[in-house]
Amino acid sequence: MQKRFWFAGGLMAAAVGLFVINSSELAPKPSGQRTILAHRGVYQRYDRTNLNRDTCTASRMLPSTHALLENTLPSMKAGFDAGADIVEIDVHPTTDGQFAVFHDWTVDCRTEGHGVTREHTLAELQALDIGHGYTADGGKTYPFRGKFKGQMPSLKQVLDAFPDKRFLINIKSNDPTEADKLVAYLKANNLMSPRLSAYGGDRPVARLREIAPGMRAFGKKTLKSCALSYLALGWSGHMPKACRNTTVFLPGKFAWLAWGYPNRLQQRFRDAGSDIYLLGNNKNTNGVEGIDTVEALDSVPDSWRMGILTDEIETIGPAEKQK
Repeated sequence: MQKRFWFAGGLMAAAVGLFVINSSELAPKPSGQRTILAHRGVYQRYDRTNLNRDTCTASRMLPSTHALLENTLPSMKAGFDAGADIVEIDVHPTTDGQFAVFHDWTVDCRTEGHGVTREHTLAELQALDIGHGYTADGGKTYPFRGKFKGQMPSLKQVLDAFPDKRFLINIKSNDPTEADKLVAYLKANNLMSPRLSAYGGDRPVARLREIAPGMRAFGKKTLKSCALSYLALGWSGHMPKACRNTTVFLPGKFAWLAWGYPNRLQQRFRDAGSDIYLLGNNKNTNGVEGIDTVEALDSVPDSWRMGILTDEIETIGPAEKQK
């Protein structure tokens, strides 16, 4: 009986200790404002049903509510004006040593051109009409055709246009040499800055972290490594190395699995020099789901002071400002 008593007491003490270490309620409430990451800026949404990597999303555009296209200067400006702290953009190296800001691996879907994006010069890409392929009615009408000729910007044009704004650069390949090209390009144009971060394929991300440690970079491998390490060790209060000085995306439906969510979790990651971006409930398996409705925003804990990702900055930005 005495042994059982001490064993039960030990278990109870361990349970109490575990609760105290991971209690969100006992952690100090974070201060400051949330960081809003606008995925693609303000852009045309599309039907995500049965998407695959080669689906032409411009051909399945939803009925438009505005006249802005992703990865253009007006789209980025609208995103920042709506309340974005960071805008995500996509880049491709060109054959003449530049970087074009454009989403697709090929130009066939959105433009009147043909071929792999990175197999063109910047001048060739900027001569295209990037609104050419958008249609919401199966090809009966093309509302943006002829209106976006010459509006594919270079990365330098973007960073020069918004000298005090933050950007998340999506490296659209898994080629490690692309990291070298990007860093060389930024240095040559005097554009290296803490306001820039990057994500993409694991190989260029690893290379970028090696040659530009001041530029935060992350990919699937770093995200997975941190998530698994924290699930395994976070209960102890220990912050794994994989979760230090990095960026993490946290789907809303898995947030309860993160030890100490929300307040203790934020404290730990902030102390470790890391950022967390809260996502939607990830019901859509075709890509990342952001915080895209006022209802989804209302479900975010009031004490959440790290990041949220959204594909609807024009809705979420004003709603967040009101809150």
